[in-house]
Amino acid sequence: MDTKKLRQKILDLAIHGKLVPQDPNDEPAFVLLERIRAEKERLVSEGIVKQSKKSTIDRPIKAPFEIPENWEWCIVDDFAYVASGSTPSKEAFVEKGIPYIKMYNLRNQKIDFDFHPQYIKPEIHNSKLQRSRTEIGDLLMNIVGPPLGKMAIIPDSLPESNFNQAAVLIRPYLHKKILVKYLFYYLSQMSEINSISTKGTAGQVNISLTQSQNMRIAMPPLNEQERIANEVEHCFSVIDDLDSSEGDLLKAIEKTKAKILDLAIHGKLVPQDPNDEPAIALLKRINPKFEHLDDTHYENVPNGWQLIELGKVCQLMEGEAKENTELPYLDVKAMRTGLILQKKSGKYVEAGTLLILVDGENSGEVFRTEMAGYQGSTMKVLNIDCNMNEQYVLQFINLCKKSLKENKVGSAIPHLNKKMFKDLLIPIPPKNEQLRIVAKTEELFAVLDNIKESLE
Repeated sequence: MDTKKLRQKILDLAIHGKLVPQDPNDEPAFVLLERIRAEKERLVSEGIVKQSKKSTIDRPIKAPFEIPENWEWCIVDDFAYVASGSTPSKEAFVEKGIPYIKMYNLRNQKIDFDFHPQYIKPEIHNSKLQRSRTEIGDLLMNIVGPPLGKMAIIPDSLPESNFNQAAVLIRPYLHKKILVKYLFYYLSQMSEINSISTKGTAGQVNISLTQSQNMRIAMPPLNEQERIANEVEHCFSVIDDLDSSEGDLLKAIEKTKAKILDLAIHGKLVPQDPNDEPAIALLKRINPKFEHLDDTHYENVPNGWQLIELGKVCQLMEGEAKENTELPYLDVKAMRTGLILQKKSGKYVEAGTLLILVDGENSGEVFRTEMAGYQGSTMKVLNIDCNMNEQYVLQFINLCKKSLKENKVGSAIPHLNKKMFKDLLIPIPPKNEQLRIVAKTEELFAVLDNIKESLE
């Protein structure tokens, strides 16, 4: 299930007046706006707030979509104080003082001040940065991106704070709690933010203070705003539960796959057949020097199986050196995305070669080349002896790959420990049982993969 699209659909319905029913008894939005404008004029006349000189939108407002009859189009400047943040000098910062919010503190549409907190001197907060002092319940919105659309409501835990120039503060003159919550969801829908003509350099996009003040808002009656916000919160809560359940199910699927593989390599996934040729005969075909092996029963595997070092049945190798021939470069990016670069020299591998990643977070992941080319620098050729069932060996490597990773001294990048790989003991079933194990695991994995796909 694509819960991101579901959230977007809920917000679309909300801002178009289709999420909750209208109530003809609600006070119309134009009456609400008149009351707010009267309050704004009072605050201006008393010198509490300054008259905005940056509201430049033409009247009437060009409506981007139709709204219900008792709604009204307005701009943010009609009902709220809007101010941009400021950046003080280095000397203003102290170890303890007034919390100073940066855009990295806007995480998942909330203020996370525990993440790299910074503080400024109270005297700077109350003088040079007076205009960007926040209050509980203010809405902060980032105006420098990408991405745009990061927002958060100032929580009770920050009774005093300030913020930097990459955001604006929006503070309604009346009915702050209801209006801020509605505005938060309205702008989170992103259509108004995306409609603003941005400008910037080096890939940066900016929204100006004027553009922030002139954002168009479809204003419902106050009571309907509250109903909309409550319904959005209810719907999002249900989706959060779905996300959590889906995440738990995905983890359970991966754990189930690992358990299936674990049962497989311990001889507990399919029944043994006493008529199968024992694994010792297979191993002696791989290498006659394995004569010293006998039919000794190992504690953790069934009769007829053998335990042997992984390096005895598969090896990590290099491709053949080749120059002056332009061929595809088969690195991880090429394997995952199909985006192929060409090189004129390298270690040549044929189509159908198994390559194992030996550097990076996903060390131990195995790829099969679809074409001939040059082996990626973070890869090794994985050569599995033809007497073994290839898929059985790959399933064993997949089960063990996490335990084979290490961080070398001085490097934060994980690597495949090649010695551990070589020395790892692999349980070897008879060849026919390998075939049965692979068939059963593929059958069970297909069921689990179908469940996983149904969630997407």
